[in-house]
Amino acid sequence: MPGMVDPNFANSVIYLFEHNERGAMGLVVNKPTEVDLVTLFEKIELKLEIAPLLEQPVYFGGPVQVERGFVLHESNPHLSYSSSLIIPGGLTMTTSKDILEAVAIGNGPRKFLMTLGYAGWGAGQLEEEITLNGWMNVPLARDQMMEIIFNTPSSQRYEKTMSHLGFDLSSLSGEAGHA
Repeated sequence: MPGMVDPNFANSVIYLFEHNERGAMGLVVNKPTEVDLVTLFEKIELKLEIAPLLEQPVYFGGPVQVERGFVLHESNPHLSYSSSLIIPGGLTMTTSKDILEAVAIGNGPRKFLMTLGYAGWGAGQLEEEITLNGWMNVPLARDQMMEIIFNTPSSQRYEKTMSHLGFDLSSLSGEAGHA
């Protein structure tokens, strides 16, 4: 919600890739860090020489396991990586180093977003936070989601996501109401 004050989540767009009876997981997709892919690859002893990727930022994916990398990427039936979760709708989330090795030599997914950390909620926690007016769910079609995550500048992803709600955000109240 626009009134979120937690600095980890204020003005964040979180792509929720898993939500079940055990809880929910997602990646913040609009908060680049000061680390770029070249720096990250150097730390894990991989050499990245693909020119368009040299300055691509690594994103803050959320406050859980910030030392661990998560790659959100387009699904491709011809490419497979260990530790991948195929997400209905055309994306895959991968946590293994083999995807980074493929990216480093130009054999990885064409569209991807690298994060450190993830956002996570225990069983029922996200639902409770939604009822307390902490979060807003913005359902998007596959093409809208792909456009925001991979083609929209990170500084515009929040506004572009919220624009799909069809109303002016300034009309929202920070208070929850229950009828």
